[in-house]
Amino acid sequence: MAAENSSYVTEFILAGLTDQPGLRIPLFFLFLGFYVVTVVGNLGLIMLIGLNSHLHIPMYFFLLNLSFIDFSYSTTLTPKMLVGFVSKKNTISYAGCMTQFFFFCFFVFSESYILSAMAYDRYVAICKPLLYAVTMSPQVCLLLLWGVYGMGVFGAVAHMGNLMFMTFCSDNLINHYMCDIIPLLELSCNNSYVHLLVVFIVVTIGIGVPIVTIFISYGFILSSIFHISSTEGRSKAFSTCSSHIIVVSLFFGSGAFMYLKPPSILPLDQGKVSSIFYTAVVPMFNPLIYSLRNKDVKIALKKTLSRKIFS
Repeated sequence: MAAENSSYVTEFILAGLTDQPGLRIPLFFLFLGFYVVTVVGNLGLIMLIGLNSHLHIPMYFFLLNLSFIDFSYSTTLTPKMLVGFVSKKNTISYAGCMTQFFFFCFFVFSESYILSAMAYDRYVAICKPLLYAVTMSPQVCLLLLWGVYGMGVFGAVAHMGNLMFMTFCSDNLINHYMCDIIPLLELSCNNSYVHLLVVFIVVTIGIGVPIVTIFISYGFILSSIFHISSTEGRSKAFSTCSSHIIVVSLFFGSGAFMYLKPPSILPLDQGKVSSIFYTAVVPMFNPLIYSLRNKDVKIALKKTLSRKIFS
């Protein structure tokens, strides 16, 4: 049993993704495959951008950081989830739970804002092409990146501060495969309304502000595209944005479905399935989407492979 105060809780038990023993081994290999593809895809994209000088432009600078964030937060969660599939009792220490939750929040908030920075980059490239080199200078890109990781720190610290004021009573079973704020709220014996309100506000800042930024950017982008006279020009402009639109839809769609609805509307068991998309599926798909739908990345990959074969 857990003690009355959270300071006496030494460990939590993670319920995992499923309680059906027959599904655990198949799910273990499924998510192990997801994780391998995620690691290889994101680290491969990072190396590809680093090794090819023609990709050293703002668009790929942000894409490199997106791959780093995807790799990092997938690594924060997936190995522990895999252990849960093969262990009889999946426990995590109180300190380990808080650490996992902190880095999870940091990387998820960072991903939200790196996607909005990428949308702004596409807005400048399409709507103000003559000013692109000046507007997206290395100094501006670094400032945007500082803002991205700064908001990551804000989100992690805000959620952790909220969590530190919670007390846990008689149950230490987390109905999830990871330490997340909603299942931890269910274990709290505090007035959960205040904590839930804080969660809603922080998540709205983490998801709402980037979504508004992205919608505004693409509003201007679509307006500029429709004013392009040639079909080829419109097609080229659309193609530069299509990969980003797909990634944004997958990430924010699953995240909003999980966090921007009250638990009474979205049961936690269904929320676990939703969270799979932004913790395991999206980090795996991002490098594939940008690799398969991006001509520059394909050319860079062919050149890198040809250099390796020739050497």
